[in-house]
Amino acid sequence: MEPTGGPSLSKEHERDRAPVRERAPAPYEPGEGCLTRLVRVPVRVVVLVLVVPVRLVWDLVVAGARGLERGVLRPVGRGLAWLGRVLVVAPLTWVYRWILTPVGHGIAWTVRAFGVALGWVGKAFFYWPWVGLWRYVLVPVGTAVGVAVAWLGHHLVVVPALWFYRRVLTPVGHAVLWVFRRLGAGFAWLGLHLVVLPARWCYRRVLTPVGHGIAWVVRGIGAAVAALVRWTVVVPAVAVWRYVLAPVGRAVGTAVTVVARETGAAFGHAWRVAGYVSRAVGRFLATLLRWVFVEPFRWVYRAVLTPVGHAVRDVLWRPVRNAARAAGRSVRRALGAARESVRRTRAEIRRAVFGGSGVPERPEPGAVPEPRREQSVPVARTLGKTSGRDVSPPTRGPGLGDAG
Repeated sequence: MEPTGGPSLSKEHERDRAPVRERAPAPYEPGEGCLTRLVRVPVRVVVLVLVVPVRLVWDLVVAGARGLERGVLRPVGRGLAWLGRVLVVAPLTWVYRWILTPVGHGIAWTVRAFGVALGWVGKAFFYWPWVGLWRYVLVPVGTAVGVAVAWLGHHLVVVPALWFYRRVLTPVGHAVLWVFRRLGAGFAWLGLHLVVLPARWCYRRVLTPVGHGIAWVVRGIGAAVAALVRWTVVVPAVAVWRYVLAPVGRAVGTAVTVVARETGAAFGHAWRVAGYVSRAVGRFLATLLRWVFVEPFRWVYRAVLTPVGHAVRDVLWRPVRNAARAAGRSVRRALGAARESVRRTRAEIRRAVFGGSGVPERPEPGAVPEPRREQSVPVARTLGKTSGRDVSPPTRGPGLGDAG
């Protein structure tokens, strides 16, 4: 009989005997190393100390440049542009439009007319006579002479040359070609048996074995030298590079990269912080200048100058202005009355001297006095109308007797 719990114990033993699987290491999470943290704070502090004055100076220069551009350069540029337009462009445009253009058109017309006349004269004296001479004299004569010379050349040169080529040169050339062909065949046989065959035998029987031996010796020497160079130069150099220079280079590169990255980040951070500092300093200076210079003048204007100005306006300026207006009206009326009296006197003198014309003179527009406003007189009562006083006033509501 099996003891109680046998299968469970055997399973536990098998589980213990089974090889333990190695757990995979946790993935490496890259982060900031100690070198980065060690370099960051000192670099940022130093860069901030160096960058803040530069940023302040830079902002000051930018503000000054903007003010100079807005207050000086732009108005000066506009003034110079206006002066250039007024003093240079406008006169030159006027001169070009009203002087140079008409003069140029006249000169061009004169030159064209002179050119046409000169061309006509040149054709009449130099072109048309020579064209007529060429067309009606030289061409027919040249054609006749050419035909005659061609006929003579054909019968005196071409025909004898063809006969000499066919009857003399062709047989002689064939004979010479046959002789040279035979001589070439003989020389080829001699070269084959005296030069080519001995050279081929020497190459196969002598030079080829010697070359193979020399090549084998050279290959052996090359292999030995290559092995020597490999084990004395290449292998040590590779070992030094792999186990010394490469790790040192990677470490140095990592350090330089970290320092450069942190320096760049520190410069950016310091530039932003310097911008905030510069803005705060600028606002502080602007507020200080406003409270030192602007606010006192503003308070003086509001608390002192404005009440004084209002008092002067109400007490002094307004009565003086009203008096001046009244005096002006009086003077204008006096002048109008004087003009009217002078006009009437002149009319009376003219009527007394020349007699009346029976047509009343129209008064001058400026001498007509202003009509006085009369109170309106109520119209008299008629059969169909009533005066305004006879109209009963409207009732405001029902009376006591109308309540029922």
